[in-house]
Amino acid sequence: MAEKYNTREERRKQGQTQKKGQNKSPKKPTNMLKRIFLILVTFGIIGLVAGGAAMAYFISDAPELDDKLLKDPVTSKILDENGKLLAEIGKENRDYVNYEDIPDLVEEAFLATEDSRFYEHHGVDFLRLGSAVIANVKNGFGSEGASTLTQQVIKRSYLTPDKTIKRKVQEMWLSIQLERKYTKEEIFEMYVNKIFFANRANGILTASQTYYGKDLNELKLNEAAMLVGLPQSPSRYDPYKYPERAKERRDIVLHLMNKHGYITETEMKNAQSIDITEGLQEIDKSQIDTTAYDAFIDLVIEEVGDMGDYNVFTDGLEIQTTIDKDAQEYVYNMLNSDEIINYPSKDLQAGVTLLDTETGEIKAVGGGRNTTVKRGWNYATDAKRSPGSTIKPILDYGPAVEYLNWSTYHQIKDEEYTYSNGTPLKNASGRHYGTVTTREALARSLNIPALKTLQAVGLDRARDFATDLGIPFDKEITESAALGGGKDVSTLELAGAYSSFGNNGIYNEPHSVKKIVLRDKTTIKNKTESKPVMKDSTAFIVTDMLKSVMKEPYGTGRLANIPSLPVAGKTGSTNFTPEQRAANNIPSSGVKDSWMAGYTTNYTVAVWAGYDNASGEKMEYLGESSQRIPKFIFKNLMEHMAQSKETKDFDQPDSVVKVGVIKGSNPAVKANEYTPSSKITYEYYVKGHEPTQVTTEYEKIDSPGINASYNQESNEINLSWSYPKGNGNTQFEVKMSVDGGAQSVLKKSKDTSLTIPNPTPGSKYTFSVVALVDNQQSDPASTSVKIPAEAVVPEDTEDEKIEDPAEGENPEQETPAEGEEDKQDEDKNNNGENGNKDNNDNHGNNGNNGNNDNNGNGNNGNNGNGDGNGNNTDDGNGNNGEDVEGGDDTTDPGTVEEEKPVETPDPDPNPDPDPNQDTE
Repeated sequence: MAEKYNTREERRKQGQTQKKGQNKSPKKPTNMLKRIFLILVTFGIIGLVAGGAAMAYFISDAPELDDKLLKDPVTSKILDENGKLLAEIGKENRDYVNYEDIPDLVEEAFLATEDSRFYEHHGVDFLRLGSAVIANVKNGFGSEGASTLTQQVIKRSYLTPDKTIKRKVQEMWLSIQLERKYTKEEIFEMYVNKIFFANRANGILTASQTYYGKDLNELKLNEAAMLVGLPQSPSRYDPYKYPERAKERRDIVLHLMNKHGYITETEMKNAQSIDITEGLQEIDKSQIDTTAYDAFIDLVIEEVGDMGDYNVFTDGLEIQTTIDKDAQEYVYNMLNSDEIINYPSKDLQAGVTLLDTETGEIKAVGGGRNTTVKRGWNYATDAKRSPGSTIKPILDYGPAVEYLNWSTYHQIKDEEYTYSNGTPLKNASGRHYGTVTTREALARSLNIPALKTLQAVGLDRARDFATDLGIPFDKEITESAALGGGKDVSTLELAGAYSSFGNNGIYNEPHSVKKIVLRDKTTIKNKTESKPVMKDSTAFIVTDMLKSVMKEPYGTGRLANIPSLPVAGKTGSTNFTPEQRAANNIPSSGVKDSWMAGYTTNYTVAVWAGYDNASGEKMEYLGESSQRIPKFIFKNLMEHMAQSKETKDFDQPDSVVKVGVIKGSNPAVKANEYTPSSKITYEYYVKGHEPTQVTTEYEKIDSPGINASYNQESNEINLSWSYPKGNGNTQFEVKMSVDGGAQSVLKKSKDTSLTIPNPTPGSKYTFSVVALVDNQQSDPASTSVKIPAEAVVPEDTEDEKIEDPAEGENPEQETPAEGEEDKQDEDKNNNGENGNKDNNDNHGNNGNNGNNDNNGNGNNGNNGNGDGNGNNTDDGNGNNGEDVEGGDDTTDPGTVEEEKPVETPDPDPNPDPDPNQDTE
């Protein structure tokens, strides 16, 4: 194929033509670009000048380098709720290591993880800083840091950890100054000796000895990586508490070491395959616990660490806490002595949390019994067990009121029942109670109604409700959760959830720290979670049902009740599996855990008791007496706290209405104004969801016909009344007032007449009579009699002459007519109430009415009952004692069964008996 070539002349002409075409194009875009460029340069110069001025201002306020702050820790002060000093912390275990004694393995792990260009920059790594800026723009501020080891030394020695431009500029400036004054090796030495590794370990050498019992040169690769990963968040990556998190962080360190060429891929994978707990030793328990505040201080240390990059052992903080010293001392004494509670064994453990119901502030914690270490296991916060029936308000009845608008009267049938998978479920008593209200079902802690309630609510809504109350479920919720299965909780979490019911549906995250003040006087407030988690109607209705747990004869919490306080609460217990019972010879009445949680408007308390039951050892159990210990702890602590602060009752919100309904009606029927009080129960409903049907069974009853007259000859008032519709059960209550004074009850009986002797001359006597038919009461029928000013007194007969008083008698003392003295006693003390001996119903009539002292009724005032009130100690259901808790082993193994109700009379609030006395 022939190629076409252009001659040189043709190419020259072609180029000229192109240039001409270009010369004819407009020049405006070029000029515009120049202007934009000049404007940007101008703004850039202005920005640099302004930025330089700002940086100069920030730097002028930066602190001076101080060798002591670089190397020596500063103690922190912990203050109580009133701002008074509680404790000082800072004189901690710290073994210093020189740079030449730090193995290459440890140094390389730190460099790969924290600052791979440490030996290349001069205090600030601007290359890394640029990369971090881009990452923060893409993913949000704070998503990636660029602090060098030098900057971290400065931050931990002088500055606050808050992320502000001023603090960052000062940090960078001081880092550059630090690099000028000290060598890289000296700065690295400062860093590894200053950082905190959790569990009271400050510095890398102390951490190595604390976790592995080794010097640094003895550490293996996986061990060094685990330690180096801790400082980023010591509490979060604690291998004892959070092994999964610790392993994930360790593996990241190993990956970075491989990435930067310090270890091979094979070494990385081999180290990552090692169990995180391998080589870990137990935390040192040689330090004796000598103070009542240690359990609370443990909580403070953890919380300060969660608030940010703060170290109470080195940072010289002033920490304002929520502790009530008196309450904390009382809890400590109650757990660690027999002055208040008699414990059956030194091995029995207990955890206690006391919260302010309104704020969520932790006032006291009981970290355990006979504790011997500081910063040890805390049974109030670290020990998590199945909550038993204390979960029922949270997962079952609370959601039912919230989502389904159930009332305290909602009817549930307690009958033979199974889980959805066919597993049978029984109540602890092994019996069924037929159709019961939600109030009774919760107060008796019945298992079958609880499961039915959860099924009506739905598993997802129940789980979401519990999560909002601070009890999230890590795995899928199952039906056994209705009774406490599938979720372990601490007393701290349970108290936080219960306080929401007592705080009108507002959840406040439990917290021990109000604020911290840094060395430069910067104040950091604790930003705790506070949010509405349920309607105020839900909170009030659940609270009222939980009052019945404490006060009703069938309630399981009566031993924990304080008669003088408006208190709501719930008991709980958990079972052993049939296999565990058989292997450890545990009786059917023995339980694994016992709980008590409840609240007033002021305070919320949650208590757990049980045994550690280490794996491989014989399992201990709580007998019937030991199961009551949480109730005694709860009661004593609540009574103690009530001594210094008035306890108000829970306010009924406008979203709730109180309705009188006919007992046993299903669906509920409202009582009318003529319904006998004995037929009415008063229950609470969500407004707009109360019953509308009104009973037609009861009508207004007739009033008696009444007549009164004064008999001058006998100087007495004759009162009589008639009631045509009366029957054998009709009674009449007679009241009298004189000259418009207060009414007093003269008598209550089946009689239809009454005589009042010797009325006061000139006085006006007013009488009213009310008919009582089948506990219904008529309107009163009234009449009056005016006594003449000078009553006619019959002349004395020869037999009735008044004789002179015998020697020693008082001639002015009035001697009441026969029976009058008894009548006066009756008016003063008995007021004619039903259930009193009525031997004087003729009121001194000396038989003029034809009645004997008992009025011919044969009624000795007891109405045929043995206790004067028509009731015996049985609850009306044939339940004269307590249900046996522990239930049937055929229920879901390891889940929770209902509580045994305490069917005993209310305790006398005046005596102060032994709190552990077996009265259930």
